[in-house]
Amino acid sequence: MLFRLAFALVSMAALLLDPIDAVSQDMLRSVDLNSPEMSTSEMTRAEVEALLKMAPEDGAGQRSADLQGKRLSHLDLSGLDFSGGNLRLVKLNRTRLKRARFDRATLNQAWLVDADLTEASLVGASLLGTQMQRAKLGGADLNGARITADLSGANLIGARLAGADLSADMRNQSMGLMRGVLKSADLRNADLSGANLSRTDLAFAQLQNANLANCNLNHADLAGADLSNANLAGADFTEADLAAALMPGAAALEKARNLDKARNFNQARRPP
Repeated sequence: MLFRLAFALVSMAALLLDPIDAVSQDMLRSVDLNSPEMSTSEMTRAEVEALLKMAPEDGAGQRSADLQGKRLSHLDLSGLDFSGGNLRLVKLNRTRLKRARFDRATLNQAWLVDADLTEASLVGASLLGTQMQRAKLGGADLNGARITADLSGANLIGARLAGADLSADMRNQSMGLMRGVLKSADLRNADLSGANLSRTDLAFAQLQNANLANCNLNHADLAGADLSNANLAGADFTEADLAAALMPGAAALEKARNLDKARNFNQARRPP
């Protein structure tokens, strides 16, 4: 009984302190991902290809298609080039997008739950408020992307996020603390060098062998995360929560910055 009461209090505190998680969870609870709106497509692959081909060119001769709000779930759109396109609010749940290109594309508030973006390119893309739970992004290139997406449980093994910005948007908090959420995400061997991970939720994330060199981890939540064999050279841990996190060896820790200013470092685990 006492355990249940304590768990309930902790859960309530988490919702109060972490409104973005509450918003994301409420969205998934209130949306039926099996409904026609979320699980069907209003276009065929051939029609999508035709739309991309007819998109107007910009001054540099690059086409930028407008697919805002389109329902494209459960299609196979692998290999297509959506670079520079407007994909706001698009539905791409469980869509196959292997090796597709979204460089500089706008995917704000899009739905890509369970989407397969293996080896896709999203260089410089905008992913604000995007729902990407359990998405497959193994080997994907998100260098320089702006990401306040929910990537809980996503596969990002070997993904490239060098210079990406997953930090909280401190200017717009009307719907809670908008930030990158990578709770329980698999980031083994990922390149996050120079990324801005300030206030990012990385609780229970797998970061084994990840490159976190020169990352900004100020106020990041790394509770329960596995950082064994990670490269921490120049990474700034000011106010990062390291409760129950599995840390790398002493040599790697010596290269990190401000570990003495991290929270709960005394509760972090060390390799055997």
